Amino acid sequence: MTKKIILSLWLIISLQIVAFSQNNTDKKNYAVTCIGFYNLENLFDTIVDSDTTLILQDDFTPKGPKRWNTPKYYEKLGNMARVISELGTEVTPDGAAILGVAEVENKSVLEDLIKQDAIKNRNYQIVHYDSPDKRGIDVGLLYNPNYFKNVSAKSYILSIPTDSNFFTRSQLLVSGELHGEKIHVIVAHWPSRRGGEKRSKPKRIAAAQLARAIIDSLQQVDPNTKVLYMGDLNDDPVDVSVRGYLKTVGTKEEANNGKLYNPFEDFFKKGIGTLGYQDAWNLFDQIIISEPLLGDDYSSLKYYKSVVYNKNYLKSDTGRFKGYPYRTYSFGEYIGGFSDHFPVYLYLIKEM
Repeated sequence: MTKKIILSLWLIISLQIVAFSQNNTDKKNYAVTCIGFYNLENLFDTIVDSDTTLILQDDFTPKGPKRWNTPKYYEKLGNMARVISELGTEVTPDGAAILGVAEVENKSVLEDLIKQDAIKNRNYQIVHYDSPDKRGIDVGLLYNPNYFKNVSAKSYILSIPTDSNFFTRSQLLVSGELHGEKIHVIVAHWPSRRGGEKRSKPKRIAAAQLARAIIDSLQQVDPNTKVLYMGDLNDDPVDVSVRGYLKTVGTKEEANNGKLYNPFEDFFKKGIGTLGYQDAWNLFDQIIISEPLLGDDYSSLKYYKSVVYNKNYLKSDTGRFKGYPYRTYSFGEYIGGFSDHFPVYLYLIKEM
């Protein structure tokens, strides 16, 4: 995208934001903050893991079936950093202030990621905990310390009492201050649809129940608490796990009595997704917000708009999966793409 086009988009959106509180000839200035989420699709290093219980421990190694090696690893890091460097920059030059990530092997790969040339000047900090997932992947959080102050963090393990062999990604709660306001960010990667959508549904319902318990505990302490729940939910915004158990709604007007507003429900209903499967779009990647982030009083942080970042270069341009996310591997063959998911982000604005 040329600098001229970027400048034009910035001016258009800035004018839209100013128009929110324009009263006759009065205009106000706003701080705009980008909050994002990106499933990095199997961001593994090349080192053989000593844990023999992990499903993918041998796949992403030089001698494994994927022939995963240092050049491929660093190409993957560069690709991920390129995308991250662009998120939100049509409005905010520093891009995402907070970015939740999924499918990362460990903290080390995130340390390598934030050193990439495209984003190293942002000085991203990392919040990460190892989780008991059988694939050996975790969630994590990157944040720009110029905007967000990390006060505390906690990892919540998801367990199912009737299934002692169930191990999945933990849910990460990071609490801190964004532009001086207290805010909670929860990053999750719910259980997959492996074995079939219906058969695996109870696992995602359990994940939603854990999420709701975390949010309820925050709201009990402070009913006006500001919460952002983000992740790859492996369910769409209209599925029962999201709407019924996480208690989300598709319009701002419905977001009351503890219900959460899901701006990505509207995208899904319009046929816009973040990943493709069997000739259909799904929108598993979502950022969901609590009621105190809604409204027209921009003296404090408020939600403005959401984006599915699906630029053409992130899509396959040929073959069976033309138009779908351009991934790292296709049918076991390394193709050097980005991720099998598109990233998502939203803007919060605050009157200066």
